[in-house]
Amino acid sequence: ARAPRSQGMCTAAKGPGLTHVDEKGAPTMVDVGEKSVSRREATARSEMQVCDSVMRLVADDGTEMQSAKGPVFATAVIAGTMAAKRTHDLIPFCHPLGVEGVKIRVQPTGSNTIEIVCTVRVTGKTGVEMEALTGASVAALTIYDMCKAVSHDMLIK
Repeated sequence: ARAPRSQGMCTAAKGPGLTHVDEKGAPTMVDVGEKSVSRREATARSEMQVCDSVMRLVADDGTEMQSAKGPVFATAVIAGTMAAKRTHDLIPFCHPLGVEGVKIRVQPTGSNTIEIVCTVRVTGKTGVEMEALTGASVAALTIYDMCKAVSHDMLIK
């Protein structure tokens, strides 16, 4: 998954550099105690390239994909939402956040492409980029898991 803001692979971030490393080079969690509370939102996108046999699982109207394990897109939305809310359990220096909103959209966007877009919102002292990236990534991984019995020919970008 990647944040869709930048088209380039190496766009420099604004700020002082590596924020999760202290002056001695040791890993550390950023202290956000002095930051002001504000409304924050981040959106991330995953894209899956899948083979024809997997795409044949998509309903004619494109709203759902059915596998032997159940409704794929609905399950991916649930898994991605759960992951976004638990990002701090997966990424060591992410702050636990009271996530206020997670919106995940899963849809076919081409003949063999599925797009996952995850938007996360919070009112707090730190951003939710990692939560959005985690939600989009886990939703894509869930689609892979639910469709791998049909084919392993799937690529997550």
